[in-house]
Amino acid sequence: MNKNIQRLLKIKLPRGQSAFLWGPRKTGKSTFLRQHFPKSIIYDFLNTDLYVDLVKKPSLLRQHLSALKVKGPVILDEVQKIPAILDEVHWMIENMKLSFILCGSSARKLKRGQANLLGGRAWRFEMFPLVYPEIENFNLLHALNNGLLPAHYLQKDASKSLDGYVKDYLKEEVFEEGLTRNIPAFSRFFDSMSFDHGQMVNFTNIARDCSVDVKTVQQYYQILVDTFLGSFVEPYKRKQDRAIISRTQKFYLFDVGVAGAITRRHIAQEAGEEFGKAFEHFIFTQLVAYNSYKQKNIRINYWRTKSGLEVDFILGKGEVAIEVKGASRVDFTDIKGLRAFYEEHRPKKAIVVTNERVSRIERGIRFLPWGEFLSLLWRGDLI
Repeated sequence: MNKNIQRLLKIKLPRGQSAFLWGPRKTGKSTFLRQHFPKSIIYDFLNTDLYVDLVKKPSLLRQHLSALKVKGPVILDEVQKIPAILDEVHWMIENMKLSFILCGSSARKLKRGQANLLGGRAWRFEMFPLVYPEIENFNLLHALNNGLLPAHYLQKDASKSLDGYVKDYLKEEVFEEGLTRNIPAFSRFFDSMSFDHGQMVNFTNIARDCSVDVKTVQQYYQILVDTFLGSFVEPYKRKQDRAIISRTQKFYLFDVGVAGAITRRHIAQEAGEEFGKAFEHFIFTQLVAYNSYKQKNIRINYWRTKSGLEVDFILGKGEVAIEVKGASRVDFTDIKGLRAFYEEHRPKKAIVVTNERVSRIERGIRFLPWGEFLSLLWRGDLI
C-alpha cells in the first residue's frame, strides 16, 4: 500500500487569518500541518515541559513570540489541553497581528471552561479518517475491518492497534480530561451504545443498561460529539409527512474500524448482516467527509415511517435519496423504502449504493456499484 497519502483537506488562509483544525486523534492533523506549513512555529502541548510552563503562565507564549520573527501561522497542537491560552491568542491576533492554527481533538473542555473561542476570528476546519480518493487500490473489506485512520489502514491487521486506540482514547480524551467523573457508567455506556450504532437511538434502554438516567446518557452522547468521536443523524421530515417517526436520532461513530473494535466484529467476506451494517457506516463517513472538505454544508438526514419504510440518507432538502445495500445483487423489491420516498417526494436523484459490478437504472432509480458512487461523489457529480 502507498504510504505517501495526499490528503484532500485544503487550508488556505489569507494573510492574518487564523483557524481551528479539529478531529479525532490519529486522523493525521499534526502530520498534515507540518507538511503544509513547514515555516510555521509549532507548539505541541503534549510536550510535558511546555505544557506545565504554559499552564502555570499562559503569557509565556506571548513573551516568546514577541522575541521571534514569525513567518506563517503559529501552530498550537492539542490546544484543548490549555484553554486559558486562547485569551493570549486573542490578544496576539488583535494587537500583534499574528495568525494561528489551533489544532485539537476535543472542543468540550474549551466549551465547559468557557474558553475564548475567538468570536469568529478563526475559520473552522475538520480532518477525518482517510477517504476513498486518497487511497490507491482501495480495498473495501480491509477498510471495514481496519478502519480508515491512516496508521490503521496501512497495517495488515490493525486489531491490536484498534483495541489500544479505543482504550487509550477513553482514558486520555474522556477520563483524564475530566469530561466525566463516573468512569464505570461511561464505560458501560460506551459498550451499550456501540451495539445500537447506526440505528435509532433508544436513550431509555441505554440508560437502563448503564444504570444511569436518560439525561446522563444524553450527556454521554454529547461527549462523543464534542470529542469528534461520532455524530447524530436527524430524521428527515416535511409538514405533510404525518406518518413519519420524528425526533428519533441515529448515531454513527467517526470510523468504521473503531466501531468494529468496540463490538469485537470481524468481517470475513463481503456478505451478511455485519458486512451490510459496516458498509452503510462506511458510506456515511464518506458523505460526512465530502460535505466538510468540499464545504457543501448539506444536511444529511434519514427517513423512516411508522410502518417501517426507511431510506438511509436524505441529502439537502430532499434532493438526493440514498439507500445502501451490501448485497451483490439488489432487486427492485428490496428497496421498498426508497421507492416510497421516490414516489412521494420525487427527489432529483434516487440512488441505491450496492456491491454489484455494473450500474443500471430501473424506473427512475439508479443502482450504482459503491466504487462508481464514490467516484461520482468526490468529483462533485452527485451533490
